[in-house]
Amino acid sequence: MATLSEIKTRISSVESTRKITKAMKMVSSAKFRRAQSKLLETRPYAAKLSELINDVLPKVEKHDQPLILEREVRRECVVVVAGDRGLCGAFNANVIRSGIKVISELKKDAEVTVFPVGKTAASFFRKNNYDIFDQEIQLFSKLEYAHALSISGRIVNAFLAGEFDRVTIVFNEFQSAIAQTLIEEQYLPLVLVDSDPDAPIEHDQIEPLYEPSKEVILNALIPKNLEIQMWRVLIESNTAEEAARKVAMESATDNATDLIDDLTLIFNRTRQAVITKEIAEIVGGAEALK
Repeated sequence: MATLSEIKTRISSVESTRKITKAMKMVSSAKFRRAQSKLLETRPYAAKLSELINDVLPKVEKHDQPLILEREVRRECVVVVAGDRGLCGAFNANVIRSGIKVISELKKDAEVTVFPVGKTAASFFRKNNYDIFDQEIQLFSKLEYAHALSISGRIVNAFLAGEFDRVTIVFNEFQSAIAQTLIEEQYLPLVLVDSDPDAPIEHDQIEPLYEPSKEVILNALIPKNLEIQMWRVLIESNTAEEAARKVAMESATDNATDLIDDLTLIFNRTRQAVITKEIAEIVGGAEALK
């Protein structure tokens, strides 16, 4: 049985750990609220921009838009978006596992290169000797729109140069404070969403006028849309990560509290047993002196 001093030392150690996890929970809660606010601002804009492009694309010649042209896929690029830090439950492990699955499937028909985003993903794929096209690390501590511009720019330039023929992004999409959804999404070439064949046709609808032209508008909107979609992916992942870390630290704090309660109970029982033993020894000694 552990001594009273050993139990007391362990209680003190767990209390120190609880202070750390509680502080980390508070920090993650603040970061989560900020990230969620950015996400709620970004989602409607990204959706509307995609909708606008989807309305205009059928009205132009696709061969004039290299970022939407499907071509024979000989080389793929998989962008895996994870976090820069741990202590967020299974967040990083799940997205990396999903990335591995996607890469394994794509390797059956084409060469695959990886673009890890986040230190944990970069470290994993580098250590396991994957073909790495590029990487972006240490961005989530101070995530800015410039990061999305940089990542999107590198991917688009390489796609246009023919370094790969299709780009897929794997990331965690934020659903709620306790739930994320793993998403596998084609980034390039840009996917045109088919219109709903059952949608009612408005015969008196006036065809909008495009100035200076539909082609010029698309040439400006498509790169912008790719930047915005990359920003949305980064914000989705960051919000989901902070939510996962908040939940993990809350769970760790609760577990530490339960452990302290159990250790305190053991301490009290051990102390009571020591006192009872000492009393018995005193009584026994007194009886022996009679």
